[in-house]
Amino acid sequence: MRAPTPTRARPHGSKRAVFAAFAALAGVVSAAALLAVAEVVALLLAHDGSPVLAVGSFVIDIVPRWAKEFAIETFGANDKLFLLGSIGLAVVVAAAVAGVLQWIRPPLGAVLIALAGALAVIAIVTRTGATPLASVPTVLGTVIGVVLLSVLVKRLRRWREAVAPDAPAPVGQAAGTSDGVGRSGPSDDPAAEGAAGTADTAGDSDEARPGHVAVDRRRFLAMTVIVAVGSAVVGAGSRIVSAATSSLAGLREALKIPAARSRVEVPAGAELDVPGLSSLYTSNADFYRVDTALTVPSIDPATWSLTVVGLVDTELTLSFQDVLDLGLDEYSITLTCVSNEVGGELLGTAKWLGVPIRDVLAKAGPQSGADMVLSKSIDGFTAGTPLGALTDDGIDAIFAVAMNGEPLPFEHGFPVRMVVPGLYGYVSATKWVTELKVTTFEADEAYWTPRGYSAEAPVKMSSRIDTPRIGKPAAAGPLKIAGVAWAQTVGIGKVEVSIDDGEWRPATLSTAVNADTWVQWVVDWEATTGAHYVAVRATDKRGNLQIQERAPIAPNGSSGWQRTLITVA
Repeated sequence: MRAPTPTRARPHGSKRAVFAAFAALAGVVSAAALLAVAEVVALLLAHDGSPVLAVGSFVIDIVPRWAKEFAIETFGANDKLFLLGSIGLAVVVAAAVAGVLQWIRPPLGAVLIALAGALAVIAIVTRTGATPLASVPTVLGTVIGVVLLSVLVKRLRRWREAVAPDAPAPVGQAAGTSDGVGRSGPSDDPAAEGAAGTADTAGDSDEARPGHVAVDRRRFLAMTVIVAVGSAVVGAGSRIVSAATSSLAGLREALKIPAARSRVEVPAGAELDVPGLSSLYTSNADFYRVDTALTVPSIDPATWSLTVVGLVDTELTLSFQDVLDLGLDEYSITLTCVSNEVGGELLGTAKWLGVPIRDVLAKAGPQSGADMVLSKSIDGFTAGTPLGALTDDGIDAIFAVAMNGEPLPFEHGFPVRMVVPGLYGYVSATKWVTELKVTTFEADEAYWTPRGYSAEAPVKMSSRIDTPRIGKPAAAGPLKIAGVAWAQTVGIGKVEVSIDDGEWRPATLSTAVNADTWVQWVVDWEATTGAHYVAVRATDKRGNLQIQERAPIAPNGSSGWQRTLITVA
């Protein structure tokens, strides 16, 4: 009687899924190694060569206006953390896909890793101020990532063959080979297959070839764990060391800013004593931050310089000490972001220590015909400011070096930034400023102009209700409705409040520090139980009423009267 022909071993669907999952893991680990190598090489050779930061900055540059507005509105100061998290998630997904592709259709996974590396290199070399070595970290990291993916998948395939030696080879891989490792696979000769007997076809259990299974599994898992842990340690360590070596926190703390020649005099009554009302001056820790820098630049004041070029009689280069030697004065100025919605919190007031920008420009001598100054940040951001706003004796446009009594925080522009009252930040408040180019609006455009924002953007007069807060019921009885209002370079003349669409009640105003600083206001109200709508509007000292018509933040700032629901219990 003829013995039955042994059945070829085939991995169950569950095992195929398991091996595909391990292939995805191999892709993720290989991508982690790519990034870790890139980070450590960037630390040693080119600090501007981090692929994650370069890609993140590239995304910030190309993101459409609506997405930028959504991120700021939804995540506020955490918008960049959200971006980095999103990039990280995308990297994990793409790397997992690369691993699976390498498993089922080699070498597509390696090609995908290489393509991702090439795109990162493009993002790096196209950044403003990229150094000649900036691409080296990502190139080396990509090579390592491709090699590791190939090696890990080969080891995974050996494990699979040890479990099911007759399993079909992946597409593109010759039968009877295992990526060139010299291990025999299934034969097309039935006689040879029969001669093999049952020794090599003991089904799809791990007991089929226990020695091979244990060894190959151990080799794959050990290599995967070693690469994963090594990548995490090296990558995180490089980031930490990079941050530590580039950090100037100690230097900033020790920096001695000369005393101001003049101080802001805060008049009596400038701050109303109302719980829940914004402070007259916003602390540095609470001051809003909106910029295009994915990571905060660390600049040594000893190496910082400011150049003035373009349509000038004399080009200038000033050191940090040169700026200090011009003499410092203190200024009280409210800053407002164009992304601030009606009733929003993207504004704040600080005491700034600095020098008039007009004094610096006067040394350069702007030429006839110039009408714009294009300021540039060390991270490549640019802002286009009307030349008149920087040279007008009646406007305190300054290069600030200190904020609320201490050197500028890193996230707010250390060591030098621009502060220009009356203009939204995107056209004036350049942080980490390194260059002024005197030019024209016709010849040059700034960062946000081609992205749908106006080239010129004066701050719109507005008012805000701070208390009572939405969602926090107030007690019936005497209640104070309070907030802030601003009309920069002109000043607030009056603020009015309407309750439940009733008559407009004049608010009590705080004593203004100056026309560039917001004022506080308060209205006393005998609150009754129920839901009430409260609206606020302001009038400037020239008699202009705050714009009632609602407008979005683009192209030149939001407008409208804030109308808030207050619940009284």
